[in-house]
Amino acid sequence: MSDNLISTNPINGKVNGVYPKATINEIKAAKIKAKQAFGLWRSSSLEDRIECIRRIKELLINDLEEIIQRVVADTGKVNLEALMSDILPTLEIIKYYEKNAKKILEPQKRKNSLLFFNHQSYVEYKPLGIVAIISPWNFPLQLSLVPAISALLAGNVVLLKPSEITPLVGNLIQEIVIKAKMPANLIQVLQGGADTGEQLIKAEPDKIFFTGSVVTGKKIMAKAAENLIPVELELGGKDPMIVFADANFNRAVEATVYGAFANTGQYCVSIERVYVEESIYNEFVSAVVARTNKLKVGSGLNSDIGAITYPKQLEVIKRHISDAVAKGAELMTEIKQQGNFFSPIVLKDVNHEMLVMQEETFGPVVAIMPFKGEIEAINLANDSDYGLNSSVWSNDLNKAKRVVNKLKVGNNYINDVLKNIGNPDLPFGGVKNSGIAKYHGPEGLHSFSIETAVSINKSRREKEFNFFPYSSKLYNLIKEFILINYSDISLAKKLKGMIKIIFAMIRGEDVR
Repeated sequence: MSDNLISTNPINGKVNGVYPKATINEIKAAKIKAKQAFGLWRSSSLEDRIECIRRIKELLINDLEEIIQRVVADTGKVNLEALMSDILPTLEIIKYYEKNAKKILEPQKRKNSLLFFNHQSYVEYKPLGIVAIISPWNFPLQLSLVPAISALLAGNVVLLKPSEITPLVGNLIQEIVIKAKMPANLIQVLQGGADTGEQLIKAEPDKIFFTGSVVTGKKIMAKAAENLIPVELELGGKDPMIVFADANFNRAVEATVYGAFANTGQYCVSIERVYVEESIYNEFVSAVVARTNKLKVGSGLNSDIGAITYPKQLEVIKRHISDAVAKGAELMTEIKQQGNFFSPIVLKDVNHEMLVMQEETFGPVVAIMPFKGEIEAINLANDSDYGLNSSVWSNDLNKAKRVVNKLKVGNNYINDVLKNIGNPDLPFGGVKNSGIAKYHGPEGLHSFSIETAVSINKSRREKEFNFFPYSSKLYNLIKEFILINYSDISLAKKLKGMIKIIFAMIRGEDVR
């Protein structure tokens, strides 16, 4: 393991800072400290946990401008993206859990069937222990803090490995934790690359929460499986947008441009594939191109498109464009590159033989193709190894809902794009190669909990009817119960038979 990570500003190439990688011994020590912290934190009241999270919220608000500038310096995104997509969703999830965590985490009563008529049953949620969070570089603040906050509220402690591409924000999170005066070692930040992540998994945390690429996610899952460590994977997407002829045309155009190019296309839920009904296809493409050409590439408050955060991603972007053009796609906008700034690209007449329609591009590229009818649109949208998010556009909500019902994705949006990932009330997560499990909403706390079923038998009898010794009388009673309880007979016969059986069960000694 090498010694340091260097944060370089994608906008101007200047070095933001140098940050030491966590050593193997530091990772082992961090686990020991986390285990000690968990012993105290798990017994803390939910009110105390909420108060700690509230202090993080206050720091995000009070130091808002400084935090924005540091996120921008590390990622190259425009200021508004840092504010709107990194900080705002984090504040929103904190506010949501401040209000709802108590109800979400309190024991949930469950009803009982006739077989358990004298039982009280409930489900309770207990903390897992040490949660390892491995976060990405595209939204390094939000996608670190949101799972960390969720894990903490559920009573866990966190070992956080931020992306090696954005160590400045990783260091910022450690500063926030210290300034928030949280109990010692609740969140420990361990800077480093893939080797650090491997050592973190070898430390055998109680759960791993990973956001990143499919390739890395599969490797993490394989390693975790060796010790049966539960894993939550939030992976990539190749999200489709379906535009029917009866959609609000201008709104759909604006949404396409925003959905494809927000954060320079570096969203897991970016709109990368657009399917437009044949009758409006040419007009729609022309409108998208015209709107795209008005976007301002640069930095600061008045720019729309920022820099590519990870320079190596430019190789993927260019390869996808070249492959599409070589296979017959038409390039509708001009390719311009200056340093890490890359102009937004629109491709038309694409097909599913092209990389740009199958692999995640993760850059400012949108590919548009026509469809003839509803069934074809659904088949095209589902023709992907990914299944994260979708966007369906129609003024006929019944049709839109019908289409959404048949799309193989974890999340759907009708007549809008992207924002649903930030809705704190709804669970978020993908299917297929887009990942497993969910966070946000009630699921976001339950996923960081041990879901425990509890049954209380309130009977004071020495024996239950099913206890030993067995007998032919008991055999016939159970057989009669099955025939009466599960057969299609009249209600009167069912009630008469069940009353007889219940009394026999209560008098357990009578069936021996």
